[in-house]
Amino acid sequence: MEEFTVGNLYNLEETIAAPLFEGAVYPWELLPKISAFIVALGNSLSKERFTEVKKNVWVARSAKIAPTASLNGPAIIDEEAEVRHCAFIRGNAIVGKGAVVGNSTELKNVVLFNKVQVPHYNYVGDSILGFQSHMGAGSITSNVKSDKTLVVVKNGEEKIETGLKKFGAMLGDHVEVGCNSVLNPGTVIGRNSNIYPTSMVRGCIPAGSIYKKQGEIAEKF
Repeated sequence: MEEFTVGNLYNLEETIAAPLFEGAVYPWELLPKISAFIVALGNSLSKERFTEVKKNVWVARSAKIAPTASLNGPAIIDEEAEVRHCAFIRGNAIVGKGAVVGNSTELKNVVLFNKVQVPHYNYVGDSILGFQSHMGAGSITSNVKSDKTLVVVKNGEEKIETGLKKFGAMLGDHVEVGCNSVLNPGTVIGRNSNIYPTSMVRGCIPAGSIYKKQGEIAEKF
């Protein structure tokens, strides 16, 4: 599972949440810690650069927030980010610098690194999306198994018990997810990988891959 550790998935210089990752081996370890981290970080942010628009919701003065967007805390919207019409931030969300949260997109218990795009009809829950990753229109992270059992991360014959009932997807830096794809609970996608449109993805996808369908993964480089 070495390929899917924090250090191999993410450039921590590209998120305001870098201190959250300190000491973690795998990124999903951080999902239960996001809420408390946001509150602590938010209270330390510069009042010249950020405004607490409501309790535990800090928005950078340079961010663009549509009047119809719903922002619920705790949340941090970083500089130059854009939250568009009817976006729904349920809480426990960090939206990175220059990131886009699009129309009718819902976020819950997530970290979006800088320049992430979830621009059209996306659901992103209990997930971490790396620098410049992009989810095509209608693609979602499914964060609860149908039988409600705890999520296990699987990479071939390797398995890691997460102890988590809610766990969506971990996307490394520069991952592209095609339109209308479903990332099943416990999905981990390595850096610089592409997911074909309308895919149903589960398990771990190596870095630099093109995911066509289950059992058909090509090397990108």
